[in-house]
Amino acid sequence: MRIPYIILLLFLAACATKPPPAEEKPARVLKEVGFNALPAWGDSSVYIRAADAFGKSCTRIMKNDPAKNFSEIPEAKTYGDWQRICSGLAGVPKDDAKALRQFFESNFKPYAVSAGKEPEGLFTGYYEASLRGSLTRDAVNNIPLYTRPDDLVMVDLGQFRDELKGQRIAGRVVEGNLKPYEDRAKIVAGQWPHNDKVLVWVDDAVDAFFVQIQGSGVVQLKEGGVMRIGYAGQNGHIYTAIGKELIARGELTKENVSMQAIRDWLSAHPQLADEIMNTNRSYVFFKTLEKDGPDGGEGVTLTPAHSLAVDHSLFPYGAPVWVDIDYPVNGQSRLRNLMIMQDTGGAIRGPVRGDVFWGYGEQAEQLAGPMKAKGHYWILLPK
Repeated sequence: MRIPYIILLLFLAACATKPPPAEEKPARVLKEVGFNALPAWGDSSVYIRAADAFGKSCTRIMKNDPAKNFSEIPEAKTYGDWQRICSGLAGVPKDDAKALRQFFESNFKPYAVSAGKEPEGLFTGYYEASLRGSLTRDAVNNIPLYTRPDDLVMVDLGQFRDELKGQRIAGRVVEGNLKPYEDRAKIVAGQWPHNDKVLVWVDDAVDAFFVQIQGSGVVQLKEGGVMRIGYAGQNGHIYTAIGKELIARGELTKENVSMQAIRDWLSAHPQLADEIMNTNRSYVFFKTLEKDGPDGGEGVTLTPAHSLAVDHSLFPYGAPVWVDIDYPVNGQSRLRNLMIMQDTGGAIRGPVRGDVFWGYGEQAEQLAGPMKAKGHYWILLPK
């Protein structure tokens, strides 16, 4: 749901898209360890921002049935156990890193996560895109971003069968049957019945494409001010990465593919840009957001550097996780941070796989764009 973006999101799939049909994954393995096994645990003040992010998840957690299992993971216990923890958070000073660290240590046990016997996995990054646009169409701002149409039906198959958890389809009901929705090529060409459902007009087709990959963005309006937009739905077609398509055509290589390399190629080949972008049949619809950031799959506002997109078919939203991964910028130390599992995405598949939300702006884009890091993580579950 978002958001997510990024070399692998460009290369494989996007946070903004829904997961494709289930594929066989390595087994999720959890091994209980002590906090002393977490690299650099206790060495910084990351707990302040992490606790703020966890508090946002608590707003959702507190609304659930206390008797309901928090996850299919037995160690995750029930919503009642998490609600007790969330209630305890309210009594901890929000600016006291030491007290917040003690809160996490007192309420949780860390578990090392591995995919079978492999503890190392891939971590990418995503961010809120920046665009220029207008509320009305003009000669410059003539690329539409659409709102979710009323006849779009999105189906979470996991609500019907447990073995289909994490799979979603979408379409339109015709004579009582769910039929496939128009693909990206038809929508951008205006060959569908909802050309009047424009949320905002932007000035660049490539920017419009990439904001769909990111799942959210901030539009600087010609009329003044900004419009924050977020994911509202998707047409049901499986995401196809145009980075992969450009590699298959010999235009880029696995070694040099990146968000900026793809942008540069599209700019240098305007006559082929639409054809390449339309190899991705997925199309994302948007809504305006009144918050100070985008929502993740959990439905809470994401926190830069502390919200992590994971494979939601394997892990529950709201769980804290300690990460130890390569920093996305050369020359920087490793990224060791406490994050909260708050989002998911089509490219985020498997037990040791994460997508770091970096926020909005040029720095966030510079961190997210090249990120293709190796690392480990430890999920925190109730004592």
